[in-house]
This record gives sequence, C-alpha cells and structure tokens, in this order.
Amino acid sequence: MDKVRPYSHALDRLRNAGLRPTRQRLALAKLLFDDHDRHITAEILHGEALDAKVRVSLATVYNTLHQFNEAGLLREIVVDSGRSYFDTNTSDHHHIFNEDSRELKDIDDGQIGLTGMPAVGTGQEISRIDVIVRVKNS
Repeated sequence: MDKVRPYSHALDRLRNAGLRPTRQRLALAKLLFDDHDRHITAEILHGEALDAKVRVSLATVYNTLHQFNEAGLLREIVVDSGRSYFDTNTSDHHHIFNEDSRELKDIDDGQIGLTGMPAVGTGQEISRIDVIVRVKNS
C-alpha cells in the first residue's frame, strides 16, 4: 500500500501552480488546503501557523496569500477597504458577509440571479461578477 506523505497534496498544488515549494509556502498551503473550503484572513492563518509551530511572520503570510491568489490557488474577497478574506473555493460564487461577526459565507448556487449586464468597452469582456450581500444582526 502506498503511503501519502503529509505534504504531498500541498506540494502538488504549488508545483502545478508554478510556485516554488519553499518550507513556509508548503506549511501554509497544508494549513489552507488540507481540510474543506473556507474563508480566511491573513491574521487567522498566521495564528493557525503559530499554533502549528510554523515560524512565519505576518508579512510572509500576507505575501504568500497574495502569491497564491495570483497563481489561482485562492480567490481574494475584499469586503471593505481594510479587510480581505481569501477563499479556497476558486469557482464562481457569491458571498454573504455578516458585518457584526465578520463572518463570510458562500451563497448556495442558484440563490442569486442576475437579470442584466452593464455595457463594457470595446475590446473588453466581463471576467467575473462578485456579489457580496451584507447583513447585520437584528
């Protein structure tokens, strides 16, 4: 029986995305991708890394998340000017953001319908539409 190495999935993801698998990238990729899809901030991932005894600075976590985003491994969701989440689910989908709890959740497919599209300039096409529904606790 073949044994799967602990970092093999993370290593494959990084290599397939064209990223050099450094120790820190591997450790952060394992934390991000070895479970289910989720929304995470740099601060949360940094805390998880420290809990897992991964020595990494918050700046390195930010840089790595942005590198993963540019490589297509993550999708950045900007909820306001000072707050971004990174989504491990890179498929086209929309979100609900709770402004009180700061929680970001996926909206199930088919729950939002768009009835029209804006005109775009000559030589341009719409690459993606992101809808963020903002809620507050009542």
